[in-house]
Amino acid sequence: MPILLLILLLGVFTYLWLARRGKTLTRACRWRLDRALGADRYRCAACGAVTTGAPRHCLRGD
Repeated sequence: MPILLLILLLGVFTYLWLARRGKTLTRACRWRLDRALGADRYRCAACGAVTTGAPRHCLRGD
């Protein structure tokens, strides 16, 4: 029985780690459409990053 609980716990932590690993958009990123820069330009209100098209991830590290 303890081995099954250990396997279940390990499986849950592995799932949570894999699910979190694919998402890089954080709550700190608040993307706003900035028409002053162009028709399809977005600027982050938190860090000031600018990108073309709808942003899929945080660009803070770029």
